[in-house]
Amino acid sequence: MLQENCYIISDETQECVICDCGAFYAEEKAAIVAYIRENHLKPVHLIATHGHVDHNFGNKMVFDTYGLQPEVHKADRFLMEKLPIQAKHIIGIEIEGDMPAVGKYLDGTDVIVFGNHRLQVIETPGHSPGSVFYYCPEEHTAFSGDTLFRHSIGRTDFEGGSMFQIIQSLRMLCQWPDQTKVYPGHGPATTIGEELASNPYLDR
Repeated sequence: MLQENCYIISDETQECVICDCGAFYAEEKAAIVAYIRENHLKPVHLIATHGHVDHNFGNKMVFDTYGLQPEVHKADRFLMEKLPIQAKHIIGIEIEGDMPAVGKYLDGTDVIVFGNHRLQVIETPGHSPGSVFYYCPEEHTAFSGDTLFRHSIGRTDFEGGSMFQIIQSLRMLCQWPDQTKVYPGHGPATTIGEELASNPYLDR
């Protein structure tokens, strides 16, 4: 309902990572399961770029289907502990059933390993205290959650948000190569180079 992007990240080994599983409707959950089955993938991690409920609606489905618990930055523990409250207060809906407990709270030293690849946890607070990028150095690819969008950035008016922090996070990202691909939590993909040229919030 909030047009959130869920990513299934895999390589030639068939191991995969499910990132930001915001699937809410039955057909969305079925589409994810079908994609994984049809491509003969083996999910080994469920990760979230931050603790907002629209990026975590599908966690119970993933846990029930694959036995994976979400992994999220430790600074967003307070958000993960009240996902049903978020759903009710922000969107006005009730979450059915208990959400799975977080399997691991991450920090900037963690690396998510799958197949022949790895995702580095890059701390980018601002949209939420525990917002992160997951960066794959082998592919020069990043999953940005709601920190960076194509030609825009995430909101900072939610609990724990900070405009100062998100600008500091974005300044760090400006040092990355222009060709770095960025897959955001909402909207189309982009590159660091495109954002440096077109995003008013990015400035070398």
